[in-house]
Amino acid sequence: MVRLALRTGLRWKLSAAIALVGALVAIALSLVVHNAARHSMLDNSRDVQIERLNFTQKIFVSTNRLQFGAKIDDPALPEALRDEVAKNKRATYLQDTGQTAPDVWAASPLSNGRVLSVHDRFPDRFAVLDDLDQALVIGSTAVVVGGCALGVLVGGRLSKRLRKAAAAAGKLADGDTAVRIRDEVGSGRVRDETDDLAFAVDAMSDALQERIEAERRVTADIAHELRTPVTGLLTAAELLPPGRPSELVRDRAQALRTLVEDVLEVARLDGHAERAELQDVALGEFVTRRVRALDPGIAIDVVRDAEVTTDPRRLERILGNLIANAARHGKPPIEVTVEGRVLRVRDHGTGFPEALLREGPSRFRTGSSDRAGRGHGLGLTIAAGQARVLGARLTFRNADELTDGSTGAVSVLWLPENAPTNTGSFPVLHLPDR
Repeated sequence: MVRLALRTGLRWKLSAAIALVGALVAIALSLVVHNAARHSMLDNSRDVQIERLNFTQKIFVSTNRLQFGAKIDDPALPEALRDEVAKNKRATYLQDTGQTAPDVWAASPLSNGRVLSVHDRFPDRFAVLDDLDQALVIGSTAVVVGGCALGVLVGGRLSKRLRKAAAAAGKLADGDTAVRIRDEVGSGRVRDETDDLAFAVDAMSDALQERIEAERRVTADIAHELRTPVTGLLTAAELLPPGRPSELVRDRAQALRTLVEDVLEVARLDGHAERAELQDVALGEFVTRRVRALDPGIAIDVVRDAEVTTDPRRLERILGNLIANAARHGKPPIEVTVEGRVLRVRDHGTGFPEALLREGPSRFRTGSSDRAGRGHGLGLTIAAGQARVLGARLTFRNADELTDGSTGAVSVLWLPENAPTNTGSFPVLHLPDR
């Protein structure tokens, strides 16, 4: 079952919440005030009718005249009020429909068994109630609108700070360790949870950076300490007598030396202390010569040549690692394409694993199970690090599936116009149809 998630801003959520609470409070208060005012007016109307009845009865007893429209034995007298008067009680009665001013009755028994009653309405009094209701509606609307405005104001400020915090966290995730979230969100006179979040994330970033730096130093120190004994081991292996055991020892010693050198290179790249030595290079000719030296069987296609300013040694290192990765983990044929400042290396194997496409290359992780046991995951890590030194961009993707079921891994190096730089536009170019 697919659930659709509706994304809304914090300011609108907060505004809607304040408006809803304001509306509920305003409605509740309006109902209370309306009912209290109506009951007060009804009680006042009863009191007025009782006063009129008393005055009329006194006048009637002394002068035998009726006042205020009073009647004797009114046939319209409500039955409930007639029953109360029959008990020799003075009583009032309301006929309230809730829409117009109610009929207010007051009745009293006379000495001869007859009933004296007065009946009237007070529309002028209940017109005030209509004015009160109108004022309550206007006030409630003003409360809701004011609540919305307050929610937008407060929520907008909070949302703005959170967006700044998210943007700063994105920069931090991209490797900008100098960014501090508390500086990006700013601080007001009153601290809130946003400030606490910023300080917590900055503290976590500092601790993580210190741990990464400590691990980098430990890795570099271990690799540096291993360099001398490994070199001695390789030299001693060369002195062994010819034979298969000697070849195995020399092969493993050479692999160990290569691993130590790769670890040292990764540590230097992680330290961001590497600087490119720039030269003007004709990319097509450069790539053709280097690829021919590595493997004459690799197909080279210079779609469009370009002159770039880069570090030839580092570019050769990137190219060699990409080709070595394609040869080790992919399937032939391997194709190298030069199109302007864009360099591609493609094989026709099963493609890159999903973890690499999602997270990028990671040291000592070779990806899918079919690559297990071959390599240490340092080749692409070094290539990505050298690309950063050149101000280039190295991306990885899988080609479309071919008729034979293979897809192929495609590594794309985008060289910038003004190297080295971390900015610039990278055009989307597609592989030529084969």
